Amino acid sequence: MLGAVDIGTNSLHLLVARVLPDQRFEVLASEKEAVRLGSGSGDMKHLSDDAIDRGVACLARFRQMASIYGAELRAVATSAVREAENQAEFLERCRSEAGVVVEVISGVEEARLIHLGVLQALPLYDRQLLLMDIGGGSTEFLVGKAGEALWARSLKLGAIRLTERFFPEGRVTPKKVERARQYLHSFLAPSMGEIMAHGFDVAVGSSGTIENVAVVAAQLRDGKPPLSANGLTFSRDDLNRATEVLLSAPTAAERARIPGVEAKRADIIAGGALLLQVAFEELDLQAMTLSSYALREGVLLDGLSQLTEAGLHHLTDLRRSSVEHLLNRFETQRPHAEWSTELALQLFDATRQVHGLRDEALDYLEAGGLLANIGRAIAHDAHHKHSYYLIRHTEALMGFTSHEVELIAQLARYHRKSAPAPKHAEFAALSPADQHLVRVLAGLLRLGIALDRGQHRVVRSVRTRLDANGEKLVIEAVVDDPAQAALELYTADATKGLAESALGRQIEVRAARPGRA
Repeated sequence: MLGAVDIGTNSLHLLVARVLPDQRFEVLASEKEAVRLGSGSGDMKHLSDDAIDRGVACLARFRQMASIYGAELRAVATSAVREAENQAEFLERCRSEAGVVVEVISGVEEARLIHLGVLQALPLYDRQLLLMDIGGGSTEFLVGKAGEALWARSLKLGAIRLTERFFPEGRVTPKKVERARQYLHSFLAPSMGEIMAHGFDVAVGSSGTIENVAVVAAQLRDGKPPLSANGLTFSRDDLNRATEVLLSAPTAAERARIPGVEAKRADIIAGGALLLQVAFEELDLQAMTLSSYALREGVLLDGLSQLTEAGLHHLTDLRRSSVEHLLNRFETQRPHAEWSTELALQLFDATRQVHGLRDEALDYLEAGGLLANIGRAIAHDAHHKHSYYLIRHTEALMGFTSHEVELIAQLARYHRKSAPAPKHAEFAALSPADQHLVRVLAGLLRLGIALDRGQHRVVRSVRTRLDANGEKLVIEAVVDDPAQAALELYTADATKGLAESALGRQIEVRAARPGRA
């Protein structure tokens, strides 16, 4: 049993499903509540106290529903929480009051997960598709084929954001519509050009806003509501007709009386319809097919794939390809990055009984180790800080949550020079458990880098043991000739301080022959 929650700007969605033997799922429960978590015409920098109260209460109800089925719940948050300066307060209350740990995902990761859901709903795996998902605070675009994201972009355009900027309180006038239309054309044009350069065979829409516009369009066209939203196709003419009707209603109350309009979406649907119409114009779309599966289904499928993946500490294909992208772009000493990371991973496995970290930490260590030196592409001086910036602010690391990207970035930040300290704002913002994780992983990575100091792989592997009192950790660097590893042994001894502090053990690094434990 798996459960997924999508914490959006407008609504919270819950999905509970039973995993089937063919790696598909059977939906057991599905709920949606319009919480209106985010607001603001520009950056949604603050979650109001009332919005946090509503979101936490809703999440607590969803957790109780999931527990009825014994489902493990995974919750992800998107635009509103992603941009909020008081994000930490919301996440802590979700954990302490609702009993749910919430992951904040990037816009590109959101697009990837929606893509997973869409491919479960529509038979489009072998076709190159364009995906568009209009949320309350952001709109995600993705071009993909055969399950792979070829291009993705998240834009700070959403039905709520547009409404509050151009149609306050849901009031629509022709002058406001024209201003909004000009703004949208200007904002969308660069990204739409990139989409056209990639090309696509079919356009797919997902999310409540596009679904509601599509239902209105179908009712105007057919005179009755569609039997099913999934797979519903509407033409450019259908959309233009629906948008004209929606924009001709000056108030939310009047739009709520239009057949097919959801009452709780009546205030923002005009902005959403206009955004969709302008995207059609920019891309010269003639039709779009609706997917009733979106982010929550993608989250569930992603969780299912993680349950079935084999291997102890090899990055998944998606995470690996994301890391590879940054390596290919920035890293010029790749063999050293790969071998020093491999030695650090061996140290992690060999010291499990000491550090007690869970297996997911291996992914952070592997990604952080491989990317630790990419900051040299900016400057060699303080390149560890440049590495932090590049990792933290990239949208290329798909498959990782925003929090996981932060941990990876901090690991790269502390692979050299000063140790993590409370005076460092980013480190101080971490929980005590995450601070321990960063200290342990950075300490092990420093040793792995030191043991390949000459970049000739003279250290073939590492193994560890505790002395008789359990107070000293002996690290044995396996080498063919100890004399050839003098530089590596010296450097490891000089950089062991962080690992000693994090593991709570004295460390002795010595050479050892192959086969001699």
